[in-house]
Amino acid sequence: MTTTSTTVPFLDLRALHAELQDELDAAALGVLRSERVLLGPELERFESAWAQAVGAGSAVGVGSGLDALVLALRALDVGPGDEVVVPAHTFVATWLAVLHVGATPVPVDASPETGTWDVDAVAAAIGPRTRVLLPVHLYGQPVELDPLLRLAERHGLAVLDDAAQAHGARYGDRPVGGLTTLTAWSFYPGKNLGALGDGGAVTTSDPALDRRLRSLRNYGSAEKYVHTEVGWNSRLDELQAAFLSVKLARLDEHNARRARVADRYAAELAGTGLLLPATAAGTTPVWHLYVVRTPARDALREHLAAHGVETGIHYPVPCHHQAAFADSPLGRLALPGAEQLSREVLSLPMGPHLSDADQDRVIAAIKEFRP
Repeated sequence: MTTTSTTVPFLDLRALHAELQDELDAAALGVLRSERVLLGPELERFESAWAQAVGAGSAVGVGSGLDALVLALRALDVGPGDEVVVPAHTFVATWLAVLHVGATPVPVDASPETGTWDVDAVAAAIGPRTRVLLPVHLYGQPVELDPLLRLAERHGLAVLDDAAQAHGARYGDRPVGGLTTLTAWSFYPGKNLGALGDGGAVTTSDPALDRRLRSLRNYGSAEKYVHTEVGWNSRLDELQAAFLSVKLARLDEHNARRARVADRYAAELAGTGLLLPATAAGTTPVWHLYVVRTPARDALREHLAAHGVETGIHYPVPCHHQAAFADSPLGRLALPGAEQLSREVLSLPMGPHLSDADQDRVIAAIKEFRP
């Protein structure tokens, strides 16, 4: 097997930041010259713009995507004795947030055919202690929300959607982010809208939840030195807010570039034996990841690495097999759909700066692969 010394990056953040260098430099300098580094005008500007972009009444910037989920659950008064229905196949933060507020995650297994949950399975998971449905727009593919919202209404439940991978995604003609009780976002650097460090936000159109979130993120305080509840220190800082405002102005353009990459993969990889990602009717994904599936995943990944192609696995260990849950009932669950996905999924290079030449290399290497 031949190897190559040049690499096709999985995600080229260096190229992204080079494209925006002058604007990012100006944003950083503006914060350095200001009198505020926390809870100032840059955060207010970004929160307003992000809420408008996703069709929500307001956005509350917080310290990370995990904090966004935790604080959203706290704002809903979810706690010990409560249950939250979550997907089995997701990043572990979705489960951790539920545990951090003292509630119990109730996972719904993924269909081995689609890789997602279905409404009937969610309905079967609802019990007398269920408080919240927590769908995840995984890989940038919007969840079909209307059936979940109808289900939640019938049972008197809140819907908190995890949109950490879905910046700019649309469900029908509506953007993800203003369709549910609360939406949690991550601005981790590798996201479609990423900071230059950790960051997150919660969007909502409920003024009471907005006020509660602002208190919770700031030590349980809406007035300096007056603390009405036990809160956190979880504030999106001025520097990251300024960077995010720069990147938000280019989000639609960058998502369109991702879509072109995805369309090309779909056309060129048809007939290769890989199971390619499917998009639900009436949704507009943003291709945070381009995830294919094959039983020969590990061999394919090794083959691509030998050809200088970086790949990722999202996620190689299902949540219920994580050591953190080994001594809990979660660690003893049988979730065969999630387990199968963990063995088969492979994320190909994706991003707004993946060149045609580099994508050609990825496609050619895949077509040469013989399991």
